[in-house]
Amino acid sequence: MREEYTLETVDIPTLYNTMLSKQREGYRLVQICATAFEGYNEIIYSVALGYKFENYKIIVPIDTEISTLCDFYPSAMLYENEIKELFGVKVSSINPDYNNKLYRIAKETPFKKEMKDSIKVVKKEEVQE
Repeated sequence: MREEYTLETVDIPTLYNTMLSKQREGYRLVQICATAFEGYNEIIYSVALGYKFENYKIIVPIDTEISTLCDFYPSAMLYENEIKELFGVKVSSINPDYNNKLYRIAKETPFKKEMKDSIKVVKKEEVQE
């Protein structure tokens, strides 16, 4: 027995199409994991079929809203409520939506990382060597 593991970075619309296709093929949702960076979150969606394990990563800017996967993976609602509450990811149409009451936490979106005002994006040709 040998496990197969893949990680692919996709855009948001491709993710939805891929996840729907995987659900129809019999893949189960294993997890949804978020990691915060300044100004954006990386979210990895993992599915499995037998010993085949596939991961799809999307990059979500802080103010970008993504749609739920609850319509075809009902268990996604727990992961989506979690990333919404802890990371500030905007997820539309979660069913049920716990409205940031999944956890008892003292700080709102404790893992969210906003862009710092001191960061300046510089084009390569502007950099002096």
